[in-house]
Amino acid sequence: MTLTFEVDPAVGPALRDGVLALWADVSNAGGAVGFVPPVTPDEIRPALLRHLVDMARGDTRLLVGRDEDGEVAATAFFTFNTHPLMTHWVWLYTVMVHPRHQGRGYGRDLMAAVERTARTAEGFEAIEAIRLTCRGGTGVDGFYARSGYKEVGRVPGAIRVAPGDDRDDIVMLLPLT
Repeated sequence: MTLTFEVDPAVGPALRDGVLALWADVSNAGGAVGFVPPVTPDEIRPALLRHLVDMARGDTRLLVGRDEDGEVAATAFFTFNTHPLMTHWVWLYTVMVHPRHQGRGYGRDLMAAVERTARTAEGFEAIEAIRLTCRGGTGVDGFYARSGYKEVGRVPGAIRVAPGDDRDDIVMLLPLT
């Protein structure tokens, strides 16, 4: 099976709860998505609410992937730049695939859907690149590199996962032109 992707899905309790559950499950499985385990959906809720507020303002767009049962299985949030000199590229945040689906190529499918969205979706016409950051020491930078992203910057020790466990903040870019 493959995931079914949708840009700008209707936000309701099922989507909200699905994203919260996904985010908690990914975090608790060791995924580098802004939290360290153990974490609960209630602890993640304020971060999701910030995304939802940004979506309501039009500053952020959601790409959601659903599995064969219609459950939220993957996400990526695009955030548009408001600085007038940087409106030609977008940030990508909270890129996740549920742990139960990992190893099936769904991460590659998600990144292909991210690129397709940035190239073709309404409202993305002026976008020339996608920029993201990732936590060093996880190997995820290699995954993004295999998806066409190039490392363009690194801040050593910028992410403190735990006392004595500092990780690099790696900046990656996918040119679309």
